[in-house]
Amino acid sequence: MANVGYDDTPQLPNQEWLVHDGSRPEPRVVTPGTDAGAPSDAVVLFDGTDLSKWKGRDGAAAWKVEDGYMEATRSGDIETVEQFGDCQLHLEFRSPEVVKGDSQGRGNSGVFLMGLYEIQVLDSYDNPTYADGGAGSIYGQHPTLVNASRKPGEWQTYDIIFIAPRFDGDTLVSPACLTVLHNGVLAQHAQASDGPTGHRSVSSYSSDHPAAGPLKLQDHGDLVRFRNIWMRPLPASDHT
Repeated sequence: MANVGYDDTPQLPNQEWLVHDGSRPEPRVVTPGTDAGAPSDAVVLFDGTDLSKWKGRDGAAAWKVEDGYMEATRSGDIETVEQFGDCQLHLEFRSPEVVKGDSQGRGNSGVFLMGLYEIQVLDSYDNPTYADGGAGSIYGQHPTLVNASRKPGEWQTYDIIFIAPRFDGDTLVSPACLTVLHNGVLAQHAQASDGPTGHRSVSSYSSDHPAAGPLKLQDHGDLVRFRNIWMRPLPASDHT
């Protein structure tokens, strides 16, 4: 095999490798999905056929599955059986086409990373509400950079990079960090979370924070639909 790098270049700072180091391992190959489909190393959490990878508050998830989507049915939140820490998440959601209500009473749901950190789902198209409660917000903490919402009844996408918090004993070393693209538009940019999100409360971290948790979807009483949900667990990294 031909030499593809160099062995006479300077060493990179804080790394064991030289610049253009020919012996540095190449990245592993991942086959991308098509049309927002899951890449080859993803965990497919919902492919439009069943809820076998989800559970509800009383056992099996009871949301409706039809025509390739799942829909909240006022049976309570659902969450994945599998648990995750650092991850890349893709999902698509749709608020009802017929508009009923306003502010937080319109197409309301939520995507909870580790079951703790909510990225708000809301029909935010021409629908004023409090800034830290709009679609794509880190609920109750950080508004989005922009409002990229589509019209009610249209499918929308979230692509989320989530880095879990790190602790050294009882001391928080680095907070949870989220990057969110809403319909391909940057809504949260490496935004630190103040702690697990809540309603009408100030968040904080505790040392008994779990290392991994489920992906949870909220049943807020609105007929919100989801489809094409997949997760790529990310290797643990030092992001301090």
